[in-house]
Amino acid sequence: MSAAADDFAVVDRLLTARRSCRGYLPEPVPRETIESVLTTAQHTASWCNTQPWGVHIVSGEAREALSKAAVENVMATFGQPAPSDFPFPDSYTGVYNERRKEVGWQLYEAVGVERGDREGSAMQMLRNFEFFGAPHVAIITTDADLGVYGAIDCGLYVNSFMLAAEALGLGTCAQAAIAQVAPAVREVLDLSDDRRVVCGISFGRPDPDHPTARFTSRRAPIEDAVRFVD
Repeated sequence: MSAAADDFAVVDRLLTARRSCRGYLPEPVPRETIESVLTTAQHTASWCNTQPWGVHIVSGEAREALSKAAVENVMATFGQPAPSDFPFPDSYTGVYNERRKEVGWQLYEAVGVERGDREGSAMQMLRNFEFFGAPHVAIITTDADLGVYGAIDCGLYVNSFMLAAEALGLGTCAQAAIAQVAPAVREVLDLSDDRRVVCGISFGRPDPDHPTARFTSRRAPIEDAVRFVD
């Protein structure tokens, strides 16, 4: 096998194996391992090499304080528009709604939440703000002046972070839900006014026995996403 084929096999394996981990072992990840992930992710491409991502790795007591503030924030604003720094989708329609519902019910089924169980689904929703029990969460921010394109570059960074973590045996879950509690994030992390919260990434050692380890979301075939124009 050629070197190029070997490299492709590694990328293919990491992308195929990576999944949103929603169950973690409590032990913290060694600092040197986290720094390895960050060093690799720092090579992410960005427009004009702006590298707009700001990253807070939140652990220990700070993680507990952030989780507490996030839960309080989401409970206080429940039923109201999310106070996020970037607008959330107005609605999910068509195939997007179908995919969203499919993975949602996969998750609920895995943790034993039955259809119509509003209390159970609400408790599962709050797990987002407990970082699914992960010992660490990375909070990703961008410069306000860079607008949506700064956020796009941060999206590339998030993918790099997750693939690097996967290569080192870590589980990750990218969470736009954390942007719903941007005021709490801003207060706990003392973010300056020129930073915008993009998302969080919960991470740690995955718990192989957690109920959510039983499923992986389905991917559409490339024919659904790609057109070849010759």
